[in-house]
Order: sequence, then C-alpha cells, then structure tokens
Amino acid sequence: MQEREFERVGGTQPIQVDVRVVAATNRDLDAAMANGTFRRDLFYRLNVFPIQIPPLRERKDDILTLLEYFVQRFGRKLGKTFSKIDKRTVELFQSYDWPGNVRELQNVVERSVIVSPEDVFCVDEAWLSINAATTRTGQCAPESENGDSDRERQIIEKALAESGGRVRGTNGAAAKLRIPPSTLNSKIKKLQIRKNRFKLR
Repeated sequence: MQEREFERVGGTQPIQVDVRVVAATNRDLDAAMANGTFRRDLFYRLNVFPIQIPPLRERKDDILTLLEYFVQRFGRKLGKTFSKIDKRTVELFQSYDWPGNVRELQNVVERSVIVSPEDVFCVDEAWLSINAATTRTGQCAPESENGDSDRERQIIEKALAESGGRVRGTNGAAAKLRIPPSTLNSKIKKLQIRKNRFKLR
C-alpha cells in the first residue's frame, strides 16, 4: 500500500491502488516500541498525520453535548421523548472521570434511558463509580420530584407488559431493566404488583 500497488496471490500483474489507512489505538506506542512489542518500521509508516485525542475527563465541555446526543438517540430508539435532563444528572456526568471514555458514557446513557421515567432523563448515581459493575442497580429519580413509587411502578409494569409477565430470561423484565431478577422480584413484592396479569394468554 505504501507503494500504491500490489499483486494478487498467483497474479503476475501489479494492481494500482489509491488508499488511505486510518489507525487508532489507546496504547502508548512510544513505550511499546521501546519494549519491543510494536514494530518501529510499522509505526513510521502509519505515523504520517498523527492526531492526539485527550481522554474525556480532559474534555469536560464535550460531556454535555455527548449526553444530549445519546439521550436523543436512544430515546428515539426506545420510543421515549425527554423534555429535559435532570440537573443532578448533568452535574454527575460532568464531575465523573469517565475511565471508559465515550463508550462508557454511551452505555450509561442507554441503560438510563431504559429505566428513566417519561419526560425527564436521569441517571442512578451508583452507575457512575469505579465499582459500577458490582454496585447495586436501581431506578434513578429526578431531583426535587415526588411520586418515586408511582414512577417505579410504571417502569416495572411497562417492562412486565413487554415481556409477557416474565421476570427471568433473556427477554424477561429484569433483562430489559438491567437489574438482577431477585432485585426485580423484591420490588414487585414491595409495590404489590400482580405480574400474572401481564402474562400472555
């Protein structure tokens, strides 16, 4: 490709090409070359026009733009319309370091869109922590609003309706809400929801 031509396996005539290679990595290539895990000749072939992109924690001004974009994108995908983003949620997003960068932010937004009540987008603070994978998974609640139990009931009943009353399994309500089945069963019992009425007949 560097010479802009190649030969097919078994071919006899060179084929002219005009291509550009765009490569991306999160590795420290200087260190990788120093310890012999990345070829120097390959680096110099690729390193024509380097672009250094700082991590999201160093681009705080981008966070709100990304948050608004992903809320709209996943809201549209799930048929939800949000008129506003909870103020506390914005503060949490801007103060978090985002070790997983944009991919982590995208995943948190998608999960939150699923469980957010209609109209107001919010995030569970437990999901924005270093131990988010092992932290409890709950429903978010917009700041300064009442009726948490009613909103939680609506979210759970909607998930049960979409899953035909099933809690467990790939297509169960727990999977849709991204919470453990045992947690969902506890919430169903606490809210006195009759899940049998959602079973498909």
